[in-house]
Amino acid sequence: MKSLKGTGVALVTPFKTTGEVDYDGLTKLLNHTAAEVDYLVVHGTTGESATTTADEKNKILRHIIDHNSSKLPIIYGIGGNNTMGVITTIKDTNFVGIDAILSVSPYYNKPTQEGIIAHFTNIADECPVPVILYNVPSRTSTNLEASTTIELAKHPNIIGIKEASGNVEQSIEIVKNTPEDFMLISGDDMLTPTLMSVGAIGVISVLANVFPQVFSATMALAFEEKFEKATATLQQLSSINPLMYEESNPVGLKEALYQMGICNNTVRLPLLPASTRLSQKIKTIIA
Repeated sequence: MKSLKGTGVALVTPFKTTGEVDYDGLTKLLNHTAAEVDYLVVHGTTGESATTTADEKNKILRHIIDHNSSKLPIIYGIGGNNTMGVITTIKDTNFVGIDAILSVSPYYNKPTQEGIIAHFTNIADECPVPVILYNVPSRTSTNLEASTTIELAKHPNIIGIKEASGNVEQSIEIVKNTPEDFMLISGDDMLTPTLMSVGAIGVISVLANVFPQVFSATMALAFEEKFEKATATLQQLSSINPLMYEESNPVGLKEALYQMGICNNTVRLPLLPASTRLSQKIKTIIA
């Protein structure tokens, strides 16, 4: 899976003002990012996977496969806090065109680390493509501890982790104690050069939807081990990055894409479009 080095873009799902999926907007987004990113991540949190139906998910995936002009690898989000429900989804999924899945650590029911290991082991046993773990404690309320990731890395079908804990020491421990081909992927845009300096192979990025060329330049420098220059390049986005989360992801992101003429700023309830205040703050930066 060396093809997953570099920038993976966590694609938004564009919607029409009526709330329906906007496939023209999705095509425009794919064309906007295609030349600069290394792979596509479909139906992650940024894609509002919590509020799209199973039928919509399938149609969105097929549209992306059909309009993937650069033939980039596709990582598909399949996760949840009901282990058997995730396995059922896996069994019902057509994996043609999917290179791996990204599976979030169980949320809400707050399992023990042993429960998390059992959860992912069962998923990896059933999944016909490789599994990438996703640790995002700010959303799940439970950290996937380094020792847990190290244990799960022993499974032949678990190939990496998107690490969004913000804990650099934890990331160092993962790199140090997992097989050489186990992939540490940054889940925090602005921490990417730092994590790459300790062994990460790239990022699954939110802001690459809007600024793919910045991430392409950052990756080029990081792969040359010019981490200071890579950090300086990425710092171009330091002002806008917090605005992407001020009213929850992908509200700010879709507002930025709307202002750039790529897709509408429509999100699905319980999220609301960006407030006038946030919209103006974003406009001030990207104008």
